[in-house]
Amino acid sequence: MIDPARRAALELLISVRRDDAYANLLWPRLLERFDLNGRDAAFATDLAYGTLRWQGFYDAVASRCSSRPWSDVDPDIADVIRLGIHQLLSMRVPDHAAVDSSCELARSMDITDSGRIGFINGVLRSVSKKDRAEWESVVGESVMDGANGDAVVAAVTSHPRWITEALHESLSLHQGTDISTEALRGALLANNQPSRPMLAFVNDEFEKTNNDDASIGLTPGRWSARAASVDSGQPGDVPAVREGRAIVQDEGSQLVVQALLDAPVDPPESAWLDMCAGPGGKAAVMAAQAKSRGVEFLAVELHQHRADLIASLLGSDSRATVMTADARDRPWGSLFFDRVLLDAPCTGLGALRRRPEARWRRSSKDVPELTALQRQLLDVGLSSLRSGGVLGYVTCSPVLAETVDVVEEVLLRHDDVDVIDAREYLPQVPDLGPGPHVQLWPHLHGTDAMHLTLMRRR
Repeated sequence: MIDPARRAALELLISVRRDDAYANLLWPRLLERFDLNGRDAAFATDLAYGTLRWQGFYDAVASRCSSRPWSDVDPDIADVIRLGIHQLLSMRVPDHAAVDSSCELARSMDITDSGRIGFINGVLRSVSKKDRAEWESVVGESVMDGANGDAVVAAVTSHPRWITEALHESLSLHQGTDISTEALRGALLANNQPSRPMLAFVNDEFEKTNNDDASIGLTPGRWSARAASVDSGQPGDVPAVREGRAIVQDEGSQLVVQALLDAPVDPPESAWLDMCAGPGGKAAVMAAQAKSRGVEFLAVELHQHRADLIASLLGSDSRATVMTADARDRPWGSLFFDRVLLDAPCTGLGALRRRPEARWRRSSKDVPELTALQRQLLDVGLSSLRSGGVLGYVTCSPVLAETVDVVEEVLLRHDDVDVIDAREYLPQVPDLGPGPHVQLWPHLHGTDAMHLTLMRRR
């Protein structure tokens, strides 16, 4: 009988592949359905998320142990083999247990043909003949012929090559010089490190909250006074989350919103705007701050189900309005705003720690369509900013085409807008880059790779 942890992990992989499911949304439900807690839940999470992160590397390993082209292998069997390779190369699972449990897992899916079971067994036993370091050497050497260092780093850190090259370019700009292969490798490996859930306390600093929250195992964030990491259990177990006083939000997201709210605006202030507000985490923080300052707040979201989620987060706040509309159509009409947040739709490559499957879903072909949308939104946002007001352009992506390039192109059409140095409003955070833009990184800051540009209309 196969154990529930491995069954849950396989179901996640299959759902991500077949149904384009989001791992971070589906996984809590699978843990509950398979009744996984404590060590079993930790094992299952390591197995599922680790396999998603390292899928590219594991496919390169498996292809060298397969008697047929890896692209021809049945996708369900490929998922079983990937889970087995993760146990062999990245977990403390004895070789025989990893191989035998993988064969049993295949049988639990009604894969009973002896030839197919034998194929799984043979591939995994071949993999087990080398350790991880040896396989990294084999995979790296296989792509070295005629390739540059980015190709090798991409292969051994399990990133698509186009993402590796884009991050190399952005990191080099951040450091002010072309970074070394080892530096690039270290930055990419940070994307493969699991991150603890992070909370944002909406109305107060974490240190000022009640003892019930701290007693269940929260640690203050590194940079934001509102941040706390969940050291054990699930965020839903925290009293503040159940009561609506805290939300799940990466510390990088907290920092970019706080910088926007701290940047000076010519008084008086009357109205703020969040242009692409779903799923609502940043909107909840902005709405709370707007209420405390006596300011009206408008959250605009294209999709109804996400707008409903925002409305549930904001509750009965009389100063906050949620609108379901396309921000490109300027649904607020002739209104102008003191502060505008544009958290633009993007590739999401800054959140690979939490959404490991995104690297396999995105393609370089997605970037032109996204950057066109980003430019349109930024044009509307700047034209809706009143004189003396500030706009924060945010992406959860460090790719230059989605960040600095978008800003520079749009500003050619707005000669009454200045970029202000966003680093001044995050004085507690080091290594933010050369400015005036801010770029956060997992390997430097322990956050998502969030980008922020602050702009003021003269």
